[in-house]
Amino acid sequence: MEYQHITYELRNQTAWIHLNRPAEMNAISVQLLQDLGDALKKVEKDNDIKVLVLSGKGRAFCAGADLKEILEDVADTKRRGPDFLKHCEIVFGQLRRLTKPVIAAVNGIALAGGLEMIMCCDLVVAAKSAKLGDAHSNFGVFPGAGGAAVLPKKIGITRAKYLLFTGDAISADEMMAYGLVNHVVADDALEESVQKLADKLSQKSGLVLSRMKRVANESLDLPRDVALRNELLTLRDHLRSYDMHEGIAAFREKRKPEFKDR
Repeated sequence: MEYQHITYELRNQTAWIHLNRPAEMNAISVQLLQDLGDALKKVEKDNDIKVLVLSGKGRAFCAGADLKEILEDVADTKRRGPDFLKHCEIVFGQLRRLTKPVIAAVNGIALAGGLEMIMCCDLVVAAKSAKLGDAHSNFGVFPGAGGAAVLPKKIGITRAKYLLFTGDAISADEMMAYGLVNHVVADDALEESVQKLADKLSQKSGLVLSRMKRVANESLDLPRDVALRNELLTLRDHLRSYDMHEGIAAFREKRKPEFKDR
């Protein structure tokens, strides 16, 4: 399927999605959200895909929402169906809930909705020149996909408030120090580095990574004793899995495990 505002390709067992509105700095449009939502369904259903990478074409990862489109959407009193914000809620939710590991390959500027999109991902690798920030306050806009609700959990409330209030964009190295970015690499090494990481994850049991992702995400909103109970119950279920028995057998026999994600 040809998409209008994204590109979709497979590299080994990794799906690469690039936001593809370079002239608009990959600003989020309804069409981009529809394209992305369709591609995410494809990734979820394809058992041969182990990892998703999300990146951008051109000099930006994503500069945020297309403000012109938002204003037109607000002014459209005859619109039927989901509005811009509902499309964001649906597709960002899809991205957060994807059962497979998602890596953000931050190739350039990531602001407002772009930063919120990164926060939906599991791992973040950024190019050295990338700048990241909230930026909503620069235009009198309120965040709606995690800027105020999720960023404090990611980097701490004091740092989050600074970025929210000032609208400043900071370097990838600073954001790594804050804990949002896992690795910073040379600009020309970004995609190669991310593919190596994705290939490494693809060799693991997809079942165990999916279960780890779910329990880790749920732990953020649970008391510690409830989170620990959730982990233990998941382990009890996992004890019956093919992959755990295969992994233990491979360890005992000193060979590489052949996981089946079940």
